[in-house]
Amino acid sequence: MCTHQGFDHHQGSGHCCCQPGGFQEGLFRRRFSTRKERITQLEEYLNDLKEEAKAVEEHLARLKADK
Repeated sequence: MCTHQGFDHHQGSGHCCCQPGGFQEGLFRRRFSTRKERITQLEEYLNDLKEEAKAVEEHLARLKADK
């Protein structure tokens, strides 16, 4: 059993937050994205928007051609 920082904070859980399989890999996850992750997400979003805009332009061109 872990006595991290001088006390038993896991009382029978069998996992230590500072060892593999502990809280770092299980219950608690970071909440905020890193700068690199935000950039990647925004680039993917921008590509999706460009593809959608292209599809709308093509659809509009077909509608205009059907006059």
